[in-house]
Amino acid sequence: MTPLRVVEHRFLARTCPLCRKRWVATAALGDLAVGKQRLGVGLVSLIATLRETGRLPIRTIQWWLDTVYQLHLSVGGITAALHQTAWQAQGAVAVVRERIRGSPVVNADETGWREDGHNGYAWTFSTPTERYFVHGRRDKGMVDAALGAEFSGVVVSDFYAAYHHYPGEHQRCWAHLLGDIHDLKQQHPKDKSLWHWAVQVQRVYTKAIRLRRTTVIAPAIGCGREGGSSDPCWRCVPPSAGTRTQRSGCCASGPHCGLSELFVFVSDPRVPSDNPPEADCRTQPAPPGDRAED
Repeated sequence: MTPLRVVEHRFLARTCPLCRKRWVATAALGDLAVGKQRLGVGLVSLIATLRETGRLPIRTIQWWLDTVYQLHLSVGGITAALHQTAWQAQGAVAVVRERIRGSPVVNADETGWREDGHNGYAWTFSTPTERYFVHGRRDKGMVDAALGAEFSGVVVSDFYAAYHHYPGEHQRCWAHLLGDIHDLKQQHPKDKSLWHWAVQVQRVYTKAIRLRRTTVIAPAIGCGREGGSSDPCWRCVPPSAGTRTQRSGCCASGPHCGLSELFVFVSDPRVPSDNPPEADCRTQPAPPGDRAED
């Protein structure tokens, strides 16, 4: 591939016949470069894409540009281009964050993410049209900082304790729940009571899907001990599976059953029953740092 090389810019100067002043056209490079820098928009975008989407080290980007385009950039020059991109994107990130905070339903997820040699967590807060990413610790303060004090919508999340303190409506992710139950079955392949309980939980979920958009949350979808049907809830979990389900957020031995957080999606058609793939950090890890995608 032959690299394109700009060797000279030429500007036409004219002299006004009336005032005799000499005028030179200004450089209209707004669609080619941002600010006073020698790198164009296309090149800076490529560098940012290789870094954030391709997750390439800066020196690898330096080698790639040199090898493919015979473009020699210093590590400092590439770093400065990335910082410039982050600075230019601050306004767009703020807009996406405010749209998410104003949404009636927000999907939230987190996953471990190592950045610059330091362990941390990448969080994603998303709607069907926007996604907001932030990198930091794995505690409830990350949820509060992302959603803001005024957020009052429904939070769809897994069973991690950092979401427990949210005072509004909460939909727990059935994909995480059923996935944990599947793992339990793999760990206890000979436990018939566990397998029977897992089938019953799946039936409860299937029944909830049928009831979606046709009725409100019914007390019958729960524990027979509360006067409803005989369908299982977390109080009915087999004892042999208790350790695993406790780690997943189950309250089998606690005073709170959490059923209301499993069936919000039944009465509100805007609420999904789980985190879709684009909002699940397990299937699509988010870049670290404040990031937004619109």
